[in-house]
Amino acid sequence: MGHQKGWYCVGCEEYKDTEPNDKTPNCTIHQRELEWRDEENLFFRLSKYQQDIENLVKRDGFIEPSSRKNEVINFVKGGLKDFSISRVNVSWGIPVPGFPGHTFYVWFDALLGYLTALLDDGLDNDLNRLNSIGWPSATHIIGKDILRFHAVYWPAMLISAGLNVPNGLYGHGFLTREGQKMGKSLGNILDPKELLESYGSERIRWYLLRDIQFGQDGDFQQKRFIELVNNDLSNTIGNMLNRSVSMSRKWFQNCTPLLVENSIPDDYLSEMCIKTISTVRDKLDTMRFNEACESILNLARNANIYLNDKSPWKMIKDVNQLNDVSTVIYNVLETSRIIGILLKPILPELSGKILKQLIYNDDFADWQEHLKWGRLEQNVHLQEPIPIIPKL
Repeated sequence: MGHQKGWYCVGCEEYKDTEPNDKTPNCTIHQRELEWRDEENLFFRLSKYQQDIENLVKRDGFIEPSSRKNEVINFVKGGLKDFSISRVNVSWGIPVPGFPGHTFYVWFDALLGYLTALLDDGLDNDLNRLNSIGWPSATHIIGKDILRFHAVYWPAMLISAGLNVPNGLYGHGFLTREGQKMGKSLGNILDPKELLESYGSERIRWYLLRDIQFGQDGDFQQKRFIELVNNDLSNTIGNMLNRSVSMSRKWFQNCTPLLVENSIPDDYLSEMCIKTISTVRDKLDTMRFNEACESILNLARNANIYLNDKSPWKMIKDVNQLNDVSTVIYNVLETSRIIGILLKPILPELSGKILKQLIYNDDFADWQEHLKWGRLEQNVHLQEPIPIIPKL
């Protein structure tokens, strides 16, 4: 039991560090004056876990990106102070057993929700079951403004309870609009519902993952958004698929080409696919989503260049080059299939449309077998090509 006093932000639900002589401090996030509070609270002995938390936050891979990690390390170095876990005379909240008038402070209560949510499966609320139902989390993704709670306070709470801490934390950035912080007073808030209704989830996912480095602040620009999704998804990926399907249907009786044995191998795209598969999987594992998107897009660009360089529409005029035409078209179609699979965790709907266009079953969980060159079946009837994602 003790007294908690200091400058408090109602929006953040957090006491803020301020300059000693600042009599009217503001919250930099909510742009509003802080409130001075002085009240009797119950405290958690965070100081007891100084060494444990120091070791944890320095651990490789525990906090990403590195800029966020350095922020937390510097905070912990300054010495951990016990923090309030209750409020008094609050009309709502969970009462603290044995302490009339006290309710649990929202952050202390909210963090425990990660555990109680897992236990809300109709079985016993037994903490000993946590390791068998999904705890600890592989990577906990949170906003950068609440990193301190999740990287310092929450692990200390778990350690005190004898429970495992998360395997890692990732603090993502903020989104601005046309270079300005979003706010009601500015009237520039992005309404997620309106965005989804206007553009669909796949285009929005692509813009956010492709154009913004995960973990950093990003800016939503309407003109760039439209240009990006049109150029990347409609022109580059969509055009590659549609024209190769059209040529295959036209020249091979509406089917994928039937490759002739002992034909001269053409390994350019197959080798590029193998390299791209390895690169994309590494980027996704390390949450470098923008780099994964760029690698997939680069593969599609090169498939289009390959198609232009080979010019099968010219080769088809020579009956002696029919086998070469089969190889070229098959290679681009197979590259399209690989791209469809690589897009599955990024753009699941678009991925499904690509694979459906190629008559390839997208109902699989394991990538390993499906990300092998040559899995596209030969001499299979193809559907009429359709725009997999229409231009805006």
